[in-house]
Amino acid sequence: MSTDQVFTLHQGSGPLLVSMPHVGTYLPPDIRAKLSPTGLAIDDTDWHIDSLYDFAIGLGASYLQPTCSRYVIDLNRPADGANLYPGQNTTGLFPLTTFDGVPLYLEGCEPDEAEEQRRLHMYWHPYHYALQAELARIKAKHGYALLWEAHSIRSVIPRLFEGSLPVFNFGTADGASCDLGVAQELLKHTQARLPDMPAVLNGRFKGGYITRTYGNPSQHVHAIQLELAQLSYMQEEPPYALDSKRVDRLKPVLSELLEHFIGFKPHDQLAASVRRVEVPAA
Repeated sequence: MSTDQVFTLHQGSGPLLVSMPHVGTYLPPDIRAKLSPTGLAIDDTDWHIDSLYDFAIGLGASYLQPTCSRYVIDLNRPADGANLYPGQNTTGLFPLTTFDGVPLYLEGCEPDEAEEQRRLHMYWHPYHYALQAELARIKAKHGYALLWEAHSIRSVIPRLFEGSLPVFNFGTADGASCDLGVAQELLKHTQARLPDMPAVLNGRFKGGYITRTYGNPSQHVHAIQLELAQLSYMQEEPPYALDSKRVDRLKPVLSELLEHFIGFKPHDQLAASVRRVEVPAA
């Protein structure tokens, strides 16, 4: 992937799009020059998510991933910078600190309004235009579209949440972005396959801007976010190396989850619902 690309899009043949908005690691030179050593470390990356989901192409899925780091702009935040978790600590559209609250920029080098608008134009809008277009293409082909938001995060971040995060954090915006039944089935499958790895639905992470905005079951677009605790597949300290034994245990279950999600047919659900409410003729 060349650094002049804003994103990479692979178009699959099936109904699923996998979006990985925080996997990028590239820092453009003009931005890199303004970052502190902490910012240059890009510690809050969703490390190796693209490797974890590399099987998705074989399932016929499309995938979309950015080139740039989330420290350039957070593609999973609204363009107006609104806080998706009111009353809780978070990082914004243009992050100024790490998850731990450590400044990302050298003193006096934070982006001004003009720079923020430039980044919106250069990075945020193209990614979202591509996401919208791919969902529209999938829906035109299949009659519905499925969106899987692939994320990961360190398991312990006191500034963001108490204690240790569950390994599997499914989010559907409290049921607004995806059929409740399929979300619960994914949760149950995870709990059955990996009972020693805690899994929750709509816990601390309920789905970010992408899940909440594009998931619309009434329009036959179902979106679910999975936030993985990184200790389930890698070392959570630099150099953030993959743990092959953990990956070998986790990856087959991720594949099963995507296969199960792909097997969900919203039109079948709608037909079943219609049949249930039919009134027998007198």
